[in-house]
Amino acid sequence: QLQLVESGGGLVRPGGSLRLSCEASGFTLEHYSIGWFRQAPGKSREVVSCSTYDGRTSYSDSVKGRFTISRDNSQKKVYLQMNSLKPEDTAVYYCNWGSNWGKGLLVTVSS
Repeated sequence: QLQLVESGGGLVRPGGSLRLSCEASGFTLEHYSIGWFRQAPGKSREVVSCSTYDGRTSYSDSVKGRFTISRDNSQKKVYLQMNSLKPEDTAVYYCNWGSNWGKGLLVTVSS
């Protein structure tokens, strides 16, 4: 059964860091690209970062220089290291492959 499960969210102060994990099951991660998306309250879902099967990465302008995506194909995990967090990073974060989505997890940046 194909599944994406996110973990690592929570509450953090502005300027702090969090690392999100996305664990994939039911398919061979190394053959596919994985994306992180987020949806803030009252806003539409937006792409944050992508990690392609051939090693390329991309970031939205709003997180470039602060977030880093990485993957461990042997562990079937994709990570999103988030540094210098801002209140506007508050959102539900989702892991994605094609039409498949994780359930999402809440990241709240607040003092």
